[in-house]
Amino acid sequence: MYGKAFAPEYQGALTSLSVNASLTDVLDAGTRQLREAERDGRHGEAARSGLAVAEAQRRLGRIGDADRAWKASYRAARQAGDTAAMAWALWSGGTLARQRGAFPLARRLLALAAELGERGGDVVVRGYSLAGLAETGRIQGDYEEVARLHEQLLAEARRRGEARHTVWALEGIAQIHRNRGDYDTAYALFEEAAAIAAQADDRRGHAWALRGLADIVSVRDGDVERALGLLSEAERTCRAMNLSSALAYNHKMRGNVLYRAGRYAEARDLYEQALAEFRAMSEPRGQALARLGLTKSLARLGRDRSETAAELASLADKLDRIGLRHAREMVARAQKELLDSDAQRTGPRSAPAGVRVEAAR
Repeated sequence: MYGKAFAPEYQGALTSLSVNASLTDVLDAGTRQLREAERDGRHGEAARSGLAVAEAQRRLGRIGDADRAWKASYRAARQAGDTAAMAWALWSGGTLARQRGAFPLARRLLALAAELGERGGDVVVRGYSLAGLAETGRIQGDYEEVARLHEQLLAEARRRGEARHTVWALEGIAQIHRNRGDYDTAYALFEEAAAIAAQADDRRGHAWALRGLADIVSVRDGDVERALGLLSEAERTCRAMNLSSALAYNHKMRGNVLYRAGRYAEARDLYEQALAEFRAMSEPRGQALARLGLTKSLARLGRDRSETAAELASLADKLDRIGLRHAREMVARAQKELLDSDAQRTGPRSAPAGVRVEAAR
């Protein structure tokens, strides 16, 4: 049985903030509290309110502001001699580094955060930091390396009854199964995550679970309308909470669903929208996936073959440099699908129920 979800990154005077609070409200409250703490010379409170500011800025896609905020939080925590607060600041910095595609830096910061969390006796920041390491590896496609860590963190979260972390772990494991082609297991895990998130009033976790369910319903079942309905439900939450990154990924997934259904012009428009959103928040992984979907849609709409080849080659080079191995494999499949003459003649033009058509995830 799980209790109501809470946001451990909202600390000090901000602990009363709901996990479902709008990010703009979090930013306003955190900024006010940070100014008061700095004025009064309360370094510990400045570190903890600064953490909320950093996380709100990051989730709103304001990369430069988020970078300055987590570093200021770390400096304040160090002045206060608060090891756990230092760990939380490093966790925020590592999460931001992953969002920016700086994976080696993300791993270093998150590993240090986990170490400081253990040293400071804060099991929550230790768990969040290890989760960050697991998610970094999963995003890069290192499934063998991080699958066991996901399972370990899921067991710990279940034992402590932490709904939000349980939902995160379930969704991560589900995504690994999905990417390996085990759609039934992935669906069951996303479904469990959605149920726990709804029970615990974790609206962010619920929105991500709905996105995962929509993906499976689309790729496994070919049920376009149900998939779009799930995404519309998730989008309402994203907009209410100002979840910029989640909203962009929602739009990209809507493009995937439409592409699989052979509705290439509609898919193109969604990929263009998502690409603009990812660019606004400097999120390279999202940009790459949206570019891939857009390239495939344009190819299906009659784009010149040489232009498609050049764009896919550029995207492959970009992904090699970033270190996104799973996404790089998707580009290779797109090159075979779109540039092989036989595949081009016989490639998918629609996706009737029960037929699986690959698209940028």
